[in-house]
Amino acid sequence: MENVRSVRRAVAVEVESPPPELSAVEEAYRRIVEEAAVYVAERGRLEREKYNELYRRFRELHPHLPAQLVQQAINQGVEVGKSFLEARRDGRVRKPRPEVRRVSMRFAKDSWSYRKAAASIAPVRLELQLFGRGAKRQRYELWIKPHRRLWLYWWKALRGEAELASTLMLKRRRGRWYAIFVLRRTAEGRSLRRRPSPSM
Repeated sequence: MENVRSVRRAVAVEVESPPPELSAVEEAYRRIVEEAAVYVAERGRLEREKYNELYRRFRELHPHLPAQLVQQAINQGVEVGKSFLEARRDGRVRKPRPEVRRVSMRFAKDSWSYRKAAASIAPVRLELQLFGRGAKRQRYELWIKPHRRLWLYWWKALRGEAELASTLMLKRRRGRWYAIFVLRRTAEGRSLRRRPSPSM
């Protein structure tokens, strides 16, 4: 099979009237990222047994957070810790431990309305799972403000020339919230899939 190079593009779209609960979730998420990063920075790795131990601990500390958010935060903390160790070896940082001030919260496939968004010709509303577990899961509606760049890549996705990543990121910057979509498309503009484009 011919190897076709693909490129990834992240497109940030402002969230309109974000719910105040986002800030509480963000702070809990940030704390998990930072603690996991510090652990990796001090020990150089995160063993599977310790990962499971940290996961159980964070679930007890933050019972309101969905399991997938806890997992995503730990994984992000591991990445931050490894990057910190690499930067320290190269002499780019002199701090004894990593500090995490801002995070991009990652929502996996089943924690946001991925399927609806991928099949939509007009992605203006999203649903996110912010709280709860099991039958008590609570989803929040987010309205976004699409712009020309998002429409460009979304049209390519509808035509099969790009593919929407299953993970959505949410980030706050200067008091505003942004939903960040990641789309993958071939550099040559060829179709990434053989099935027909989603119906409108």
